[in-house]
Amino acid sequence: MNLYHKILFDWMGFREEVSEPFPAKYIIALAPHTSNWDFIIGMLFCRAKDFNCNFLMKKEWFFWPLGKLMHKLGGIPVYRSKKTGLTDIVAEKAKEMDTFRLCITPEGTRKANKEWKKGFYYIALKANIPILLYGLDYKRKLIKCSRTFIPTGNVEKDMEEIKQYFTEFEGKHPERFII
Repeated sequence: MNLYHKILFDWMGFREEVSEPFPAKYIIALAPHTSNWDFIIGMLFCRAKDFNCNFLMKKEWFFWPLGKLMHKLGGIPVYRSKKTGLTDIVAEKAKEMDTFRLCITPEGTRKANKEWKKGFYYIALKANIPILLYGLDYKRKLIKCSRTFIPTGNVEKDMEEIKQYFTEFEGKHPERFII
C-alpha cells in the first residue's frame, strides 16, 4: 500500500468497484466531471493503483509554473479555439505505441453540458482501442468501472449508451451533471 492509496481510500474514505481489466491500450472516460477535485481524485487513484495515465486538459492550465507540473503528470494541452486535428494525432500515437493510457472527461467542462465532446470516442474508434467507463460518485464515495465499451461507429447510438452508464453516479456538484 502506498501513500496515495492511504490518502484516497483510508483518509478520504473512497472505495473502488473495478471489475474491468486494463488492456495494453485504452481510454478512460471519466464522469461526472463537476469539480476540480475530480482531477485530484483521478491522480490519486492512478498513483494508488500504480499506473500513469495521460489526460487532456484545456491549454489555460498550462501556464508557468503550473504547466511544467501538468506536463510531468501526463497532461496534454487542448487548444479549443483551434482546429488542430487532435483526435487524429492522438489516435495515430495510440496505434504506434505498445501501451497507451488516456483519461478524458467526456463533458469537456465542469458546467452542466448535455452535448458531450466526442473526441474520446473518435480516438478510440480510429485507434481501435476500448473505452473503460469510470464513474466517480461523491455521494457514495465510489470509483467504479464495470464496463468496457468498444465503439461501433454508430456515434449517436454509442454515445447514448455511454451516457446511460453514468446515470447512477453523482458528481461533487450534482446540479452540474446532465445527460
